[in-house]
Amino acid sequence: MKRQVSYHWRLRELMAEHGMFSTTELVPLLRDRGIELSVSQVHRLATGNPERLSLAVLAAFCDIFECSPAELIATTAENASGRTTATDDAVIDPAAVTPKRARLRGQ
Repeated sequence: MKRQVSYHWRLRELMAEHGMFSTTELVPLLRDRGIELSVSQVHRLATGNPERLSLAVLAAFCDIFECSPAELIATTAENASGRTTATDDAVIDPAAVTPKRARLRGQ
């Protein structure tokens, strides 16, 4: 059975819990930990759901907020739903469908 996995990036929530409401506040904190990111890069990390993330950046965030990676990234996994089948009212009678005649155009 296939599993559907997803995650929720909680950086913005942790920032709010620590009284940090501007992403620019994170830039010097990251720089103190050897991470050089621009203000726009930090903004994208805080407001989006990153697809890729350096482990050094993850470790720096965990150090800044004194949390574990599990507190920063909430994960979920569930069984993927199987194929859906047509209901009785969605069944089409092939005899009721008439094909359209094709037109061939010469070049």
